Amino acid sequence: MTNTPLSDASRSCSLILDRVGEAVIGKRHPLALVLSGILAGGHVLLEDFPGLGKTLAARSFAQTLGLDFKRAQFTPDLLPSDLTGSFVYDQRRGDFEFRRGPLFTGLLLADEINRTPPKTQSALLEAMQERQITVEGQTFQLDAPFHVIATANPVEYEGTYPLPEAQLDRFLMRISFGYPSPDEEWDVVSRRIARRREEQTLEAVTDARGLLAIQAAVEEVTVDPDVSRYCVALATATRAHQHVLVGSSPRGALGLTLAARAFAVVSGRDFVTPEDAKAVAHAVLAHRLTLKPELWMSTVTGGTVVQNVLASVHTPSAREAAVPR
Repeated sequence: MTNTPLSDASRSCSLILDRVGEAVIGKRHPLALVLSGILAGGHVLLEDFPGLGKTLAARSFAQTLGLDFKRAQFTPDLLPSDLTGSFVYDQRRGDFEFRRGPLFTGLLLADEINRTPPKTQSALLEAMQERQITVEGQTFQLDAPFHVIATANPVEYEGTYPLPEAQLDRFLMRISFGYPSPDEEWDVVSRRIARRREEQTLEAVTDARGLLAIQAAVEEVTVDPDVSRYCVALATATRAHQHVLVGSSPRGALGLTLAARAFAVVSGRDFVTPEDAKAVAHAVLAHRLTLKPELWMSTVTGGTVVQNVLASVHTPSAREAAVPR
């Protein structure tokens, strides 16, 4: 790309990933997906086993993006007002004042979101979708940017609550890091020994204003009609799959297109290719599928369905018009 806002955005993305990669070792592609979700204006769910860097990744992105950061530890006794805030009587003024909860921030880490009952999980719905919260009939707008990075442990673990379908659909992406390779794991250990302290502090690459500028640049990315139709075809194909009870909604097709557009910028391009859609397809679509009940105890997952769909839906060829401006 030439020296344009998009090229500047791509360079910033590369710096952000390099900086976060100093803390989260060997996970460049999952981190690129997380960043793509943020650039697309969405929220990200990190679901994996304990100890694989989910919370560390969220903190690292908050520091690197220069956003106001708050953490909410989700527990079985967490109340909706613990997230939204509440009205408290001020005796000196003789009136009630609203005390803001942790939702009023740039990036919220909803840690172990599936450790709290659905009533409290649902307190996030309005904030995630409408960028506002309503308390006792009064509506409060959340400042932009506002993003949620939630972490969750697999539902097989005791003491967890499956996220409601409506809650899952609010997350643009669901991403797993997986276990590191032996060399990567050794690198984690050696770096911890070398720095002689537990905490890691990363320097900011940008700030809230800069992130909004990058997100605005992403809106200028070229999306060829064949690519957007391909995204629609992938989402549509999930509804006809033999293993699926409820397939992806149109929100999935839209999310796939928006995430692919952001991934293109992260990859250093100002146009979207079918490969960008494939790169984000698992993260965007798999958690939006409801499998047939008889398959719940089988090896079939949303991920395997998406893989089947990617293999069966025709991939459009690159068009001559889809070249960098």
